[in-house]
Amino acid sequence: MSPTPPARRLRLGLPRRVFSQVLLMQVAIAAGVAVLATGLFLAPLSKQLDQEAMRRALAIAETTAQDPQIAEGVLSTPPTSDGPVQKAAERIRKATNAEYIVVLDTHWVRWSHPTPAQIGHLVSTSPEDALAGNEIMEIDNGTLGRSARGKVPLYDTHHRIIGAVSVGIAYDSVRARLISAIPGLFAYAGGALAAGALAAWLISRRVQRQTRDLAFSDISALLAEREAMLHGIREGVVALDRGGRVRLLNDEARRLLGIGDEAVGRTPDEALGAGRTTDVLAGRVTGTDLLTVRGQRVLVANRMPTDDGGAVATLRDRTELEQLGRELDSTRGLIDALRAQDHEHANRMHTVLGLLELEMYDDAVEFVGEVVGDHRATAEQVTEKIQDPLLAALLVGKATVAAERGVALWVSEHTKLPDRLIDPRGLVTVVGNLVDNALDAVAGTLHARVEVELRTEGRAVVLRVRDTGPGIPADQRELIFTEGWSTKKPPAHGKRGLGLSLVSRLTQRQGGSATVGEAAGGGAEFTVVLPEALTEPELQPAALEKSLDPAAVAEEETR
Repeated sequence: MSPTPPARRLRLGLPRRVFSQVLLMQVAIAAGVAVLATGLFLAPLSKQLDQEAMRRALAIAETTAQDPQIAEGVLSTPPTSDGPVQKAAERIRKATNAEYIVVLDTHWVRWSHPTPAQIGHLVSTSPEDALAGNEIMEIDNGTLGRSARGKVPLYDTHHRIIGAVSVGIAYDSVRARLISAIPGLFAYAGGALAAGALAAWLISRRVQRQTRDLAFSDISALLAEREAMLHGIREGVVALDRGGRVRLLNDEARRLLGIGDEAVGRTPDEALGAGRTTDVLAGRVTGTDLLTVRGQRVLVANRMPTDDGGAVATLRDRTELEQLGRELDSTRGLIDALRAQDHEHANRMHTVLGLLELEMYDDAVEFVGEVVGDHRATAEQVTEKIQDPLLAALLVGKATVAAERGVALWVSEHTKLPDRLIDPRGLVTVVGNLVDNALDAVAGTLHARVEVELRTEGRAVVLRVRDTGPGIPADQRELIFTEGWSTKKPPAHGKRGLGLSLVSRLTQRQGGSATVGEAAGGGAEFTVVLPEALTEPELQPAALEKSLDPAAVAEEETR
């Protein structure tokens, strides 16, 4: 026999879905508010009805005490059931629907009562306050039960107290009025509860759509997973609300942007200041894999709008990749120069071989001397004016590539650059990109020429690259440093418009500027200013002495 399946336990408690829990809690709150409001209304209503009954009893007592027949009867007749006092009091009682009207003298003896047998007997409650000249309102128990009472003194024609008048209104009538008001109150409370339940249902439906009918445990798990994911990934995440204010930053975004929790609730302009990074986060610059510079970091940013009108931006650190890219550009330039030199060297060797085969030995010697002299003159000219080895090697290589393409690459006579660059690789990238663009612009033109000028102004380095090409139209000079902008067709394996954009970002990162204008003889002239590109002069001797110290060299080799 198969085992008997375990009995299913009945689970009691709150429902799991957010929709059901919110609806249940809101209906409970609405019901509690309705009951509380009804109770709070009934309490003052009961007190108000008591006050009205007591004031009414007091008014009847005052009216009775002002009847001259009552005072005259107390003074001139005995307390009997058919006396004038009893008749007058009963007439007033019936006319006002009071429960009782009791007239008594200063000895507490009744002169009137709804029950005639009580006439002539002492009252059950003390009338001393009324006999002292005070007017009394109270709820009390007497021989006729609980009633709302009013007591006033009874005066004669000389305004002397000769007794008191006590009037009572049956408390059952007060309770009856209160009970008769309860159904109406419950009707209003029921209507309010129904309206509250309907509003709770509508709100719960909206909550259901927004939470996608998840349980609280599911939402808690999603939040925990989100926190773990946001703070665990190696990409910066910035979430913005529909007003463009930052509402979330993960740890990587704080590191890459250099901001903290104080940025939450502020716009990117307030948190970061003006710049391309701010424009990308704010959505003023659109596109995918946008390159931007923040501090000393090169970032790749992507921004995606969300359904609630906000946006989520992701940031990747591309600083190391950019550094590798610069090294690759330098290596590629050297390879191009070596390739051009190899091609040129082969042509020269063929020329020398032909001269030797023709037994033109003197011409061969003269040709080799000219070639070696020209190359040595070019190298010496560059190294004499530019003392930084990386930059000098770059320009020597570019000169060879330019000669291969039929372009004359000149180093200006005003060029003078000491070997004190703080970031020589960065300047190599800037010069290499500008020279490559200039070579592309003048290639194939008549008398093609590119001139490079590098000079210093204090610690600042000023770079100018001039060419004899067609130049840059004035209306396009503001766009030329924008990423993706180019006058050339993009290659099949990538995209153009990165060289000048990279020049602009590297310049801005060092606090400098990059501009373009028209050269004196036509063509384009690019000017780059790097304000803090050189080290202090007095630091050089110490650095040179250390480099020549054998112990320091040995220590460096050990490292």
